[in-house]
Amino acid sequence: MIPSTDNIFSIRSPEAFRQAALAVFKHQATGNKVYANYLAGLKIDVNAVETLEQIPFMPIEFFKTQEVITGKTAADAVQVFTSSGTTGMVQSRHFVTDISLYEKSYLLAFHHFYGSIEDYCILALLPSYLERNGSSLVYMADDMIRKSGHPRSGFYLHNYNELILTLEELKLKKQKVILLGVTYALLDLVEQFPLFKGDENLIIMETGGMKGKRKEMVREELHAVLCEGFGVKSIHSEYGMTELLSQGYSKGDGIFECPPWMKIMIRDTNDPFTFFPNHKTGGINVIDLANINSCSFIATQDLGKTYPGNSFEVLGRFDNSDIRGCNLLVQ
Repeated sequence: MIPSTDNIFSIRSPEAFRQAALAVFKHQATGNKVYANYLAGLKIDVNAVETLEQIPFMPIEFFKTQEVITGKTAADAVQVFTSSGTTGMVQSRHFVTDISLYEKSYLLAFHHFYGSIEDYCILALLPSYLERNGSSLVYMADDMIRKSGHPRSGFYLHNYNELILTLEELKLKKQKVILLGVTYALLDLVEQFPLFKGDENLIIMETGGMKGKRKEMVREELHAVLCEGFGVKSIHSEYGMTELLSQGYSKGDGIFECPPWMKIMIRDTNDPFTFFPNHKTGGINVIDLANINSCSFIATQDLGKTYPGNSFEVLGRFDNSDIRGCNLLVQ
């Protein structure tokens, strides 16, 4: 039986996750043409798959060349999210047939990690994303800005002066603030306004990616610069991408946690069907059950390692993969 979306978002135990993931796998193995063909090419006996480790993960590159949809067609999509990239780069496309799944996923995940969104003023500094169409991050930020209900919540492009004045005003009011920003823009901000200092009510959340604007920095160096510049103790991060409807969050030190309906597994870079235990570096595979209408089992081009408690770290990307803007800071 296919788990309902209510059941997916109410998962609270590893066993409940396992059962739901196996049910979604069998549903997508027959209802998703692209994934079914991939499984057939691997000669997978779908009915023999009984553990998460036996599930084949579809290469994320398929989102660039195929219409990855379960149960419907691209014509049924109500939203098409596209990846960022340099001129001439092939973009990934995520055909979303039920946008409420995405909305439930990011709102419930935010509540899981940060509490009620209505307690925050949400400020979004996302110039590279705002300057193109199809960004899933902009869709999420826009909805969260509206859901926060705070009169000062909003987007900022290049109007840094206005943003600093807003931050100073909110600081005086002791308002809890999340400044969600693309990495290079946050660096630009602290360089142009070195005297601004936040307080315990300010959360800086970087979404990663220099977008060709600056030289890449190792995470420790980047976060040290941002902590000093904004006067905060830690830098939060969001791990998400066009091909996923769920996100992981880090509250510092680059260690991310998943919401209960998302799981990271680390594969051997030389054997994609072998999985590594905690603390060992390999390719990041993602199970995202919110992707029930596309593909929930994705082999990314990211490198990382897992830790106990469904947490993980992103260490970089495979050398031959495209540069992406989804919180990938090469170490």
